[in-house]
Amino acid sequence: MSSIVIDRQPTHWLITLNRADKLNALSASIVEDLIQAFDEAEAAKASVVVLQGEGRCFSAGFDMSEALEQSEGDLVLRFIRIETLLNKVASSPCFTVALAHGRTFGAGVDLVAACNLRVAAPGSTFRMPGLKFGLVLGSARFARIVGTREAQRILETAETFDVDRARANGFVERIAGPDEHPKVIEDAVERVSVLPAESRALLRRALDTEQADTDLAALVRSAAAPGLHKRIEAYLSASRKS
Repeated sequence: MSSIVIDRQPTHWLITLNRADKLNALSASIVEDLIQAFDEAEAAKASVVVLQGEGRCFSAGFDMSEALEQSEGDLVLRFIRIETLLNKVASSPCFTVALAHGRTFGAGVDLVAACNLRVAAPGSTFRMPGLKFGLVLGSARFARIVGTREAQRILETAETFDVDRARANGFVERIAGPDEHPKVIEDAVERVSVLPAESRALLRRALDTEQADTDLAALVRSAAAPGLHKRIEAYLSASRKS
C-alpha cells in the first residue's frame, strides 16, 4: 500500500497521507514520497496542492517506532530530510493547502505550518514537543506565523493548543470540517486564479520570509548534539508514564 495517495485533478492535486494505522506518522518512506510528489507537482505546474490525512488525524509527526534501533547519524539524516520536505513545501510555486484534523503532532504540525493556507476541523488540536528531546524543527517558521511571544509560550512548555487558539493566533486561517473541504478547495482554486501566475510569483518573492538555510542549520545543530538516542529514549519513557 502506498504511503500517500495523489489525486491529480485539472484544478488541483490532492495528496492524502495514507498511513492511517500509524496515524500518518512521518516515516522515512513517506517523507521521500512527499518530496517526490511536490517535485512532480511543480514540474506539472499544478496551481494548487492540498494535503490531508487519512484516518483519525492529519499526522502524528516523526515516526518514532524504530528511532532507538537506528544510529544517531541515520536519525539526524531523517530529521534533515523532514526539514528538506518542509522547505520544499514552504517554497513551492504551487499554492499549498493543509486540511488538518484530529490530534496533529510534532513534525505533522510543522508540515501544516509550511502550507500557504492552513485549515483545521472543529476539535482539532496541535502539539510540538520536539524541544523535549532538544530538537529545533520548524520552530522559527512557527514563530514567523504566530509571533515570537506566542511561539515561546507554546514551545517552551510543549503545550497542546486547540483549534480556537490556533485560529486566534493565526496558525489556522479557517475552521472547516471534512464536509466543507470541497468548498475550501474550490475557494483556494478561485483565490489562486485572481492573479496571473507571473504576478503570483512576483508577490511570493516580495513577501518571502523563508529562511531555509538558517532553519536547516538550527535543526542540524540541535539534532547533531551528542546524546540524541538518550534524549529520545528519555522523552519516550516520560510520555509513556504521563
